[in-house]
Amino acid sequence: MEQKEENSNDDGDISSVMGFSGFGKKARTFDFQAIFEQTRRTAIERSQRVLEDRQLEDLQKEQAGSSQTARSSDASKKPSVSRKQESSSGSSGSSGSDSDSDGEGIGPPPPPGFKRFGAAAAAEEEEGLVGPPLPPGYGGSRAEDEDDDDDDDDDDGDTQEEDDDNPVKKIPDTHEITLQHGSKTVSALGLDPSGARLVTGGYDYDVKFWDFAGMDSALQAFRSLQPCECHQIKSLQYSVTGDAILVVAGNAQAKVLDRDGFQVMECVKGDQYIVDMANTKGHTAMLNSGCWHPKIKEEFLTCSNDGTVRTWDVNSEKKHKGVFKPRTQQGKRVTPTCCTYSRDGKLIAAGCQDGSIQIWDRNLSVHTKFHCRQAHTPGSDTSCLTFSYDGTILASRGGDDTLKTWDIRNFRKPLNVATGLSTFFPMTDCCFSPDDQLLVTGTSVRKGEGNGKLVFFDRGSFQKVYEIEVTNASVVRCLWHPKLNQIMVGTGDGLARVYYDPIKSQRGAKLCVVKSKRKEKQAETLTQDYIITPHALPMFREARQRSTRKQLEKDRLDPMKSHKPEPPVSGPGRGGRVAAHGGTLSSYIVKNIALDKTDDSNPREAILRHAKEAEENPYWVAPAYTETQPEPLFAEEESSDEEADKEPEWKKRKI
Repeated sequence: MEQKEENSNDDGDISSVMGFSGFGKKARTFDFQAIFEQTRRTAIERSQRVLEDRQLEDLQKEQAGSSQTARSSDASKKPSVSRKQESSSGSSGSSGSDSDSDGEGIGPPPPPGFKRFGAAAAAEEEEGLVGPPLPPGYGGSRAEDEDDDDDDDDDDGDTQEEDDDNPVKKIPDTHEITLQHGSKTVSALGLDPSGARLVTGGYDYDVKFWDFAGMDSALQAFRSLQPCECHQIKSLQYSVTGDAILVVAGNAQAKVLDRDGFQVMECVKGDQYIVDMANTKGHTAMLNSGCWHPKIKEEFLTCSNDGTVRTWDVNSEKKHKGVFKPRTQQGKRVTPTCCTYSRDGKLIAAGCQDGSIQIWDRNLSVHTKFHCRQAHTPGSDTSCLTFSYDGTILASRGGDDTLKTWDIRNFRKPLNVATGLSTFFPMTDCCFSPDDQLLVTGTSVRKGEGNGKLVFFDRGSFQKVYEIEVTNASVVRCLWHPKLNQIMVGTGDGLARVYYDPIKSQRGAKLCVVKSKRKEKQAETLTQDYIITPHALPMFREARQRSTRKQLEKDRLDPMKSHKPEPPVSGPGRGGRVAAHGGTLSSYIVKNIALDKTDDSNPREAILRHAKEAEENPYWVAPAYTETQPEPLFAEEESSDEEADKEPEWKKRKI
């Protein structure tokens, strides 16, 4: 025993020296059965108090006759009484009840609408202990207030749900701006993915760049160019990264430009003498449409009158990447008029002149994956194909004045058809709204026969839900940008209109309309600063300017201050400058020296002026030929008649 006591003392000394003697305390334990029993008793007591309070309220109502005053006064007294009773009951209880009462006051009060279950929940709801405390002077009960709040919330929620369910409310058409592209049809529109720049192209061969952040309210394009010379622009589109622009014009070679309009690549032209178009390196006829791949930033698609749809790579401009050849039902070649990628980039769709819509798998170019022969009227040019954002619906704008939607999972017949939508252009657009609930297209009109409209259809019911009268010309192109929530429209009178809503739209046109026009830079006036020198001598002091206008007139007459250009030189020239007729020194010499006709002397006399001296004093030529020089024999002079008779026959003049 003594040894055990010594060991325990040694352990205590070691633990105190090492500093961990305090870690040996026993953990606190709880008797859950006692806690549950105490909670049950408390709930029963509260239920009894609730019944007593209700009886007391009934008596007070009968006596006072004012139910509202009685409820408010009683409600203001009840919390204090109930909490005092809780404290008294908690103090008389066991240790388990202490822990329970402490737990009730920990943390923030329950939020409004929080509900408990059981008898305790009913008691707390009756006493008004659920949720935050009531404000001073509040006369109604918490239950009534919660019911009123719920009703208000329901009303607000219903109106908000109605606005959310109605897609027409989301159309941004309260404001518009007009961009003057030119005098001819705007046949192409392109907006980069961020929505910062807009590019327009038209029948006037011009491509113009518009920067929303850099424009002011004057709405002027910052760059204009003709990338394809004398060919109409048919399609413009920014790549998925926004760093390149695909330009499709009326020639056989598509071009790719960078953001500033400089050429990046030009597709090669194929050999038009080869029958099989798959063996040529590029298109051999006029292009009709083109678009970028939605996922791969280097790949784009074009279709042409040579009967092919080709894919290209920006890094390989010498040859196409793939060839798709649409065929008629008899297996003959047919011209594709429009083409597009699906949203995931796995499918390639083309609308053809025979009214068919043909869809290929991007990796299988021989046979079509989906095919509809009678999609539109044969002989009409399908002007646009576009996929919905969910990728299941295909919309087609036909040259037969129709708009149709197709489910690619059941491609035999259209889901919906809208008729009576006139179109005169082979690039009339249709597009889906950003929320995929509306389908938008434009209509064409003849000159003086009405206004071109932008028509909105509900995707599900395909009812015309809204329309915008744009202008008294045809609506050719339309584009609804998902990030900006703004609608760009290209018209037949050379205008590009941008529709937006200050609340629902973002950036874009909102950036430039708030900027005031820049003041035009005035021509620099020829003024000279007047220096005041009050203490200078009179001979150095400048005269005071009486009138600015007179001073400007004097400065204008002064050739030094006005930088008057020197007049052309007349005569032989002076000061290192030649005359007006001689731009260079050689031309001046030819004009004034070599062609000088002022010398009237006889040229024969000028040549023979040294002949007598050379004959009398031969020095240069005669001594060299003294031994070999023959004696000259000259013909004797005779009369003119005899000379004429002796002339040979071939010298005689023929009469």
